[in-house]
Amino acid sequence: MKLITFDPFRTLGTPGVRYIKPEHMHQHRDELNDADWLLFPAYWQINSLHYVLKKRIFPSLSSYHLGHDKVEMTRALQTACPEHVPETLITSSDHYGISQILDQWSFPFVAKSVKSSQGMGVYLIENRQQLIDYAEREAVLYVQKLLPIVRDLRIVVVGDEIVASYWREGSGFLNNVSQGGRVRTDLPVPDTALSLVSGLARYLDINHAGFDVAMVDGHPYILEFNRLFGNTGIPDLPKAIAAAMNRYLFGPEPPSSSDTSVSA
Repeated sequence: MKLITFDPFRTLGTPGVRYIKPEHMHQHRDELNDADWLLFPAYWQINSLHYVLKKRIFPSLSSYHLGHDKVEMTRALQTACPEHVPETLITSSDHYGISQILDQWSFPFVAKSVKSSQGMGVYLIENRQQLIDYAEREAVLYVQKLLPIVRDLRIVVVGDEIVASYWREGSGFLNNVSQGGRVRTDLPVPDTALSLVSGLARYLDINHAGFDVAMVDGHPYILEFNRLFGNTGIPDLPKAIAAAMNRYLFGPEPPSSSDTSVSA
């Protein structure tokens, strides 16, 4: 099997991979055409590799397109499983958008930059001035209900498997490990959260993502998912990710999903 990667660090555990720099892809068109899989291309490469060269890409096209930013992601989640998405408003950053939020929402709530990850670009909005300051920095306003939680779940999907699931707990507003949160493996992970993520990933054909899930009174809410997720905090997680990815790439072609709904 011929594999080409555009991100060598994400494919360290995969044998027989040929690395090509993304910016050099047009110099290697014959090699790309001969490859069985193209791994971890940059987002700007996707249209050429998939629609022009007709190549198989990992992560999947859905993982790229639906996870491109929080607006695309949230609208897809609201369509697939609305009962598992926190109340969210996406609006313009002009006077109309600010007025809409002030009229419909009560402080405090969460505001996010639409292209952010690892806890960056996430704000707790507690008053009108903080909202105005946030709006001045953003072209699109994305506000979400503040859920009554002290920790959240990270559930990692690679291929068609859940390879890790654990709690993250912060000392303040954010639980991300990159923002100082700590991993908790001593607490059980609810089956409802695992079932929701497994079914959603299969339904949407997302095969490489870290899903962030909040549990409120036993009900799971998908906060977001990240195609390029961190792998720190859990011993041997990089090895588990590599093993699952290899099983997916070198195994039989996975069947297309026949699911028509998602449930926890």
